[in-house]
Amino acid sequence: MSNTRRLRVLSIAHPAVLRAVGRRRYHFLGSRSDLDVHLLVPRRWHQFGRWMDADPPDDPGVTVHIEPIWLPRAPLASWYLHVYPGLDRLIDAVRPDLIHLWEEPWSLVAWQAMLSRRNAPMVLEVDQNILKPLIFPFEQIRRFVLRRTDHILARSPDADAVVRACGFAGESSLIAYGVDQETFFPKPSSGADRSGLSLGYVGRLVVEKGLDDAIEALAACPRQVTLSIMGEGPHEAALRAKAESLGLGGRVTFQGWGNAK
Repeated sequence: MSNTRRLRVLSIAHPAVLRAVGRRRYHFLGSRSDLDVHLLVPRRWHQFGRWMDADPPDDPGVTVHIEPIWLPRAPLASWYLHVYPGLDRLIDAVRPDLIHLWEEPWSLVAWQAMLSRRNAPMVLEVDQNILKPLIFPFEQIRRFVLRRTDHILARSPDADAVVRACGFAGESSLIAYGVDQETFFPKPSSGADRSGLSLGYVGRLVVEKGLDDAIEALAACPRQVTLSIMGEGPHEAALRAKAESLGLGGRVTFQGWGNAK
């Protein structure tokens, strides 16, 4: 019988408040015999105009800590101001060997975690692939956090370049987005005519994603080409209006996130 102690990891991640949206990615880590995975999520989260209550903490192999947060929503700053009043207590109780942060490096919770981490190394996951200056105090928080981060998990070479331009000088790893093949898989062929082309998008509905260009391009395509959009965001109304104005009402469909409350 092995006496090797499992590596205790604490991940702080507001996207994991719902199992269907972000928490399922932790199930694989929880199945590993060499990891003791702890996950911290908000008790309630506000995004895109609605409140979401955290799913129960009964995920297999993962110890989920559901905690209240301060400043869950703020004008202009969106979700970047939230902090956990009980974070110090939780870190003292869990005593993680490593802290993983699935939050923006300029967020208050990233700054809070960096101050509260004790001696645990900090691993930060980053997606932003466009370098742009931030207003005070977010630029200062970003540079403070990145100069003290031990390892970066970057979604692309551009994302890695952004954090290095903002003060990160350590080691990084490039990791691609994964796909849950138990959820997403080709449907069996029904023998029906497949002469058309069906396009799909899953993600936030914001201007930066380029969905306006996709809808405009669709208008120039044959009628057999359709676009299915799944997601939510502040740009949804404008996208619906554009599709309608271009006569694409039957070829562009919108669907929100599954079981959000």
